[in-house]
Amino acid sequence: MAGVAAVVVAAGRGSRAGGDLPKQFRPIGGEPMIRRSLAMLVEHPEIGAVQPVIHPDDVTMFAAAAAELPLLPHVFGGRTRQSSVRAGLEALAPHKPDIVLVHDAARPFGSAALVSRAIAAATQSGAAIPALPVTDTVKTVDAEGRVDKTLDRNTLRLVQTPQSFAFPALLDAHRRAAAAGRDDFTDDAALAEWAGLKVSVFAGEPGNIKVTEEGDFARAEAIRMAALGDLRTGTGIDVHAFGPGDHVTLGGVRIAHTQALTGHSDADVILHALTDAILGALADGDIGVHFPPSDPQWRGASSDRFVAFALQRLAKRGGRIGHIDINIVCEAPRIGPHRDAMRANIARLAGIDAGRVAIKATTSEKLGFTGRGEGIVAYATATVRLPWTSADAG
Repeated sequence: MAGVAAVVVAAGRGSRAGGDLPKQFRPIGGEPMIRRSLAMLVEHPEIGAVQPVIHPDDVTMFAAAAAELPLLPHVFGGRTRQSSVRAGLEALAPHKPDIVLVHDAARPFGSAALVSRAIAAATQSGAAIPALPVTDTVKTVDAEGRVDKTLDRNTLRLVQTPQSFAFPALLDAHRRAAAAGRDDFTDDAALAEWAGLKVSVFAGEPGNIKVTEEGDFARAEAIRMAALGDLRTGTGIDVHAFGPGDHVTLGGVRIAHTQALTGHSDADVILHALTDAILGALADGDIGVHFPPSDPQWRGASSDRFVAFALQRLAKRGGRIGHIDINIVCEAPRIGPHRDAMRANIARLAGIDAGRVAIKATTSEKLGFTGRGEGIVAYATATVRLPWTSADAG
């Protein structure tokens, strides 16, 4: 496999970040951080293979986080970052790539443009790193806490990943360092310098932060939300008539009643309206288009399947739910005693806090079909956030 490959280092424990999970498996924007880092590389058209390096204790978590991503089989890392990178390089050796990128799983916000710059820089120079200029004044301090001297910040850079190299040269450098007993290099550029390689610099990105400490997760969430700048609202409405039965299902909650709602599926007017609201925000048809009543496979189906489908369409476009607002119009049954159970169930389905789900109910003052007790109507509004695309810029 000539071409470009990438190693993603994810074998660390991330103890400085706190929490119950290694930091690379903690969620950002509802998905594990490592998945975002892997997807950035997998989806790049110039990268032919992505080699993950993980800790032996994380196999199950990694399988869930990386599900359906076209990756090479994972390998296990070593005691240090350097030994983990070498494990990834050795696994890539049979594929013989020309260029290799080494990326930290804890940098989930790199862009496709950054990856393209990394590949171009390594192709030209053989070793290159993304970096940012230092804007603050930098001083060295002695053991007693006194300023020793002020450094010329014009010669300083803040270094990021992915770092890019000619694959044979980087693998050789790692093997030489291992043979020399050196395992203390904090990044691959430092190792390359030790091995005598000349390392060039290309433009990094301010948003390409490394999540290291607990406070970094709040910053990461802020970056994620800023990227989701395409705010949209969709509405949905659904109506079902009463028929024979002993319960209704509303918002996924079974409620005892003297009648049932009739319909092809379970006739959950709330979840049907919510499905249409999400699809509407995506401009992606409606529930009847995707689940036609003429199709027998949906007879009696639980309506949470329809909501899950709409949410999957949203997730595929990199979006997330911001808020859900639902209005129910009926004379009976009483909604109040079941309101919180509905909110909790819908929040669970949508992967959001129940504080982002509102459910309101009213009667129609005995007017119309709802006033006559002939059925129930539900109105839903879904606010979603989507990432901006190049088309939006036009």
